Amino acid sequence: MRDKAFKLQEAKPARQRGLTLIELLVAITILAFIAVLGWRGLDSIVRTRITLTDEMERTRGLQLAFAQLQSDCAHLADTDVLPGRVPVLIESGQLKLIRTVFAENQPSRLQVVTYRLREGILSRQESPETRNLIELDMLWLGASGNTDEASMVVLQTGITAFDMRLWIGTGWRTGAEALASTGKPSTGLPLQQPLPTGLEVKLQLNGHKTDLTKIFLLGVV
Repeated sequence: MRDKAFKLQEAKPARQRGLTLIELLVAITILAFIAVLGWRGLDSIVRTRITLTDEMERTRGLQLAFAQLQSDCAHLADTDVLPGRVPVLIESGQLKLIRTVFAENQPSRLQVVTYRLREGILSRQESPETRNLIELDMLWLGASGNTDEASMVVLQTGITAFDMRLWIGTGWRTGAEALASTGKPSTGLPLQQPLPTGLEVKLQLNGHKTDLTKIFLLGVV
């Protein structure tokens, strides 16, 4: 009899205990909290990555712009081939210079290059190459008003300021001071010495408090 009762008790299934409603709600709350923390962390990573990518693109654009400007300054036309003319001129938001262009098996030519800041866009524009000084004068005078977008190359966007100075003699001078020292360009007047030997360029990027400054040597110094 005792053995029979033991067998009946052994055959009785054990009672299984599940999650209560409160426990289930607590678990869901914890999972939701963890998900929110994970989403915020992922969103922060994505935003940081986008910001870094934009900064890298800006830095790359500025490096290319400075590299192009350095090449133009290194090939600045010698005043021996520009009698009575200034090879470089700085104005408000604009830089004009005359550079020498070399081509294989061809004589060297002269070209007017204009850097211009307009509506936050820093662009570069080249004139046709020439060996005629009269034609060069016309290209020089027309460069300031040339707004043909087809011939412009955008170097960088988001620029709020484009300031320049020329090193003349023993100090830096702004555009008006430089003109007073070198004479007016394309007038046929003799140039006063000394000529500019250095160019300082400052670029102000939108959202940045500090300027980006770079100094270039002009021609063969």
